[in-house]
Amino acid sequence: MPTRDTPWPTGTPCWVDLGAPDVETARAFYTAVLGWSYTGGEPEYGGYVTGQVGGRDAAGIGPQQDPSDPPRWTTYFAADDADAVADRIPEAGGTLVVPPMDVGPMGRMAIALDPQGNPFGLWQGGLNTGVQVYNEPGALVWNEATVDDPAAAREFYAAVFGFTYDEVPGAPGYTTFATADRPLGGLGGRAEGAPAGWAACFAVASTDAALDAVVSGGGAVTVPAMDTEFGRFAVATDPWGARFSVMQDLAGEGART
Repeated sequence: MPTRDTPWPTGTPCWVDLGAPDVETARAFYTAVLGWSYTGGEPEYGGYVTGQVGGRDAAGIGPQQDPSDPPRWTTYFAADDADAVADRIPEAGGTLVVPPMDVGPMGRMAIALDPQGNPFGLWQGGLNTGVQVYNEPGALVWNEATVDDPAAAREFYAAVFGFTYDEVPGAPGYTTFATADRPLGGLGGRAEGAPAGWAACFAVASTDAALDAVVSGGGAVTVPAMDTEFGRFAVATDPWGARFSVMQDLAGEGART
């Protein structure tokens, strides 16, 4: 089981969480789809719970903060100094929605929008160092953004995080992003009618079984399962329309490093 117990390097997608209208129902849904157990839920943290795989932190679920903001999975990027990284966001044309703030002893966070209006977060690890398990069924395996202007997005995220980019053969307009030559995720153009923004991909033991659980739990399959060179992939939404994807690693090698 690939694990990590120390803070992730700056720029790494290190955490994802969901703001759900009904946390208890969301817990049951994602347990059925991804096999999570949970810790947390204390009132001082607003009822926020941590989904776990094998006793290690995988993702978070909390109450939806703004009923007018659609439920979504938010990607957080690691920051060794959240304030310094946050200062670069408006300089690069983005917007700070929630300036850096302490979350008790857990860490320091911020929420921002890129220049195209796509939300993302920063996380400076404290007691919570980010995901503790990855490339494992139920855990995060990939993060990617689909945007209207990929070139502008690449310029913005390079200015904030120092990303470099490599085109993916056979996927015109899609690039991986990296720091120190280590691929961290993907960025590409948005297809007509498709949603924009950051999305999380979770590893699963069986894509087809996961999709059965999605539908049984009141979610929907938006991109049916397909075999790719990276594994068996599909895109789904939960009962509130929050988008996520699942990947069965057919080769036995995870995408996340």
